[in-house]
Amino acid sequence: MKVLLATAYFDSHRGGIEMVAGCLARELSRRDVEVVWVATDATAKPADDAASGKPVAVKAWNITERRLGIPFPLPGPAGIAAIWRAVASTDVVLMHDSLYPSNVVAMSAAKWHRKPVVLVQHIAAVPYSNPVLRGAMHTANVLIARPMLAAADQVVFISETVAAHFASLAFKAPPRIIFNGVDTDLFALPPAGFDRRQARSRLGVPQDRPVVAFVGRFVEKKGLHIIERVARQRPDLSFALAGWGPIDPSGWRLPNVHVFSHLQGASLVPLYQASDAFLLPSIGEGLPLVMQEALACGLPVICGQETASADTAAREFIDGVAIDLADPDGTASAFAERLDRVLAAAAGPSCGAAAGARNAFVRGRYSWGAATIAYLAILHDLVAKAQAAAGGPAPQTQRKSA
Repeated sequence: MKVLLATAYFDSHRGGIEMVAGCLARELSRRDVEVVWVATDATAKPADDAASGKPVAVKAWNITERRLGIPFPLPGPAGIAAIWRAVASTDVVLMHDSLYPSNVVAMSAAKWHRKPVVLVQHIAAVPYSNPVLRGAMHTANVLIARPMLAAADQVVFISETVAAHFASLAFKAPPRIIFNGVDTDLFALPPAGFDRRQARSRLGVPQDRPVVAFVGRFVEKKGLHIIERVARQRPDLSFALAGWGPIDPSGWRLPNVHVFSHLQGASLVPLYQASDAFLLPSIGEGLPLVMQEALACGLPVICGQETASADTAAREFIDGVAIDLADPDGTASAFAERLDRVLAAAAGPSCGAAAGARNAFVRGRYSWGAATIAYLAILHDLVAKAQAAAGGPAPQTQRKSA
């Protein structure tokens, strides 16, 4: 079976959607699926080897992200032609998110060539504070996202909140919810003998005060303006921010804010393990992968109420705070107050058991092996139906255990 994996960026972009796509590409490749990963050349493609499939970088302009922090690469004529050719030579298209222009092209090509499409929807609406951007997002969801979801042969949502947002749509098949997996061999509790003070010293953060971690792109959607206000209100806490983007937290000139632009993947683990809590005041999310990683490392998580509702089974491990875009100072105060309670509990006698419970929950709930098997079943069934409709034999796919 040959699967075309379609995303806007490769995982070098370091966004959650691309990181998930990269993990899924590697998991599918391990199970003898031929994966062709098509994304724009706005970021570097991974090595062309069996680990993550065959990457195909298509020509595109990435002006909106560079100028506005909005990831929306536009493929040019050569890029459109490359996507069209790649779709023509595949058995099934597995695309991540509906709004990206490159994925709109892939959907059009799939319909033309009669290739089945699985559309994995990660986000719903993003309530930008800018009314123009907010209106553009609403329009795009109406004119692009909803028709794309209705056209897909199978829709997969990665969280309950995103599924609820699009629940009124008429789908070709009942949508599925498949939570993203986590590499729990990598993102795990600190090992025996772990010295948190030494870990903080290596990171260059103070050893004598609580450390609050954030991981994600430095853009408005991720709540950077809220984090800045919390950091100003709470000079007694250290804030370790790992990511990159058009917002530069170093420009806040706050001595309790430490920026790590180079950390990603495995290098994030020491930051998680050296921290006391994880803060993510973002909006318009599904179930952020970084939140799952933080829980796997035993950290208490504080995020927006909508994000906290992404998986009802995880509610006991996540603290949700209402985000009022019209009152960022009040929202920051609410997050600061919740931080006090969470940090007090994290310093209590049951903190070790609580960290272990978070890790155990992630290991039992968010498995890449289980997620991949679910995707494989969907892909194989769609290809078999397409082959039967065309009068040909269905491809044989080995279904390996997790």
